Amino acid sequence: MAVTTFIWIAAAIVLIGIYLSWTAGRLDRLHARIDAARAALDAQLLRRASVAQEVGTSGILDPAASIVLYQAAHEARQAAEDHREVAESELSQALRAIFAEEAQLEAVREAPGGERTVTELTAAVRRVPMARRFHNDAVRAARAVRRHRVVHYLRLAGHAPFPLAFEMDDEPPVVLDDRSAGN
Repeated sequence: MAVTTFIWIAAAIVLIGIYLSWTAGRLDRLHARIDAARAALDAQLLRRASVAQEVGTSGILDPAASIVLYQAAHEARQAAEDHREVAESELSQALRAIFAEEAQLEAVREAPGGERTVTELTAAVRRVPMARRFHNDAVRAARAVRRHRVVHYLRLAGHAPFPLAFEMDDEPPVVLDDRSAGN
């Protein structure tokens, strides 16, 4: 009987060890997913800021709009990490203000190489919300696992920082929807 009890205890210990190892591996994969999603988000934000900066310096827009767009794009590209969400939100607001009317978009489209620029800008402003959503979904999944008491008490997350969502205003201008790229 003592041998049977010992076998059951050993089996329970092995199963608990497997569960803890699996959970730690899952957390590691989730953190890697967050890192990859953050890199993709950073790339999309940089692309959007670059295209906006290009439009701002092209001389197509009126001088006030050019300055506002260039300044917002420059701030978004140069923002420190703790100010990045605000700077990216301000770029979204500047894009919405400048392209609130179809006339500004038509002015860009009619310039030499304008159709390509409109296509790039449309793609850039459409990919940012998608990349942000992927990042925030990965953060949400990692947070859900990290909230379990076992993960917290046994420090299964190691020294990885608690994942933070990227919150910003990423609403694109109405005229820069999927239909505007084809017109």
